[in-house]
Amino acid sequence: MTDLRETSATSLAEQKERALIAWLRDRGSVLLGFSGGVDSAYLACLATEALGPDRVLAVIGRSASYPEEQWRTARDVAARFGLTVAEIDTDEMTDPRYVANPSNRCYFCKTELWSKLAPLARDRGLETIIDGTNADDIGGHRPGMQAAREQGVRSPLVEVGMTKRDVRERSRARGLPTWSQPSAPCLSSRLQYGLSVTAERLREVERAERALRDLGIGGDLRVRHHGDLARVELSPEMLSLWLSPIPLRMITAAIRAAGFARVAIDLRGFRSGSLNLLTEVTAA
Repeated sequence: MTDLRETSATSLAEQKERALIAWLRDRGSVLLGFSGGVDSAYLACLATEALGPDRVLAVIGRSASYPEEQWRTARDVAARFGLTVAEIDTDEMTDPRYVANPSNRCYFCKTELWSKLAPLARDRGLETIIDGTNADDIGGHRPGMQAAREQGVRSPLVEVGMTKRDVRERSRARGLPTWSQPSAPCLSSRLQYGLSVTAERLREVERAERALRDLGIGGDLRVRHHGDLARVELSPEMLSLWLSPIPLRMITAAIRAAGFARVAIDLRGFRSGSLNLLTEVTAA
């Protein structure tokens, strides 16, 4: 029975992928906001295969909130699969509305990104601007999606109904190294709302998460920034391995070395968007 369910799921994902290829070919050419994450890596590779490298431009937006490791992944995927890539600097850190870190912070970030990508698409003669939003992303608190809509950005994965599971399954089938990669939103998403976004706080989060990875902690992981306190979220599997005294001391030492005075392990484990839950932020 399990094999039949898996076969059925694979068949459905393949059907969605064929619909996605048709969608891309109908557009003719695309500019993609490319982070190197699971969704955008898959979409960039599929679009390049469907349309050719001259009709697809994958654009990386560089800023202090974009993790260095994610950038390396994006460049590695681009080199390996023949993607045409451009990089632009985004200036959300100069926007006081973004720096203030309200609950709709992502709106200001994405407005900055897409307002730079739209003229680039026009200059390159590319018909449609797209992003890697998948069908699982359309619920919850997503102010960045409003910014995308305002700039005319399309989300083909949503339009053909591809979920994160579908994307991972098809990425694996295509040999993409990102298929099992944990989700990795921007570093600013780790900062408690109302705590101003600074380059140093972003570096503290990045150093802390890198240190935990270096200890061997896999799966979904977040270091949430609450001022001098780091709240660590681990996957249930990792929690069971790292809650004994010696591993806990290792985690604490690594986080403090990254710049935090206090460390708390969240016993509820990893929860996507947990800062929204803690502050009772809901979809607009």
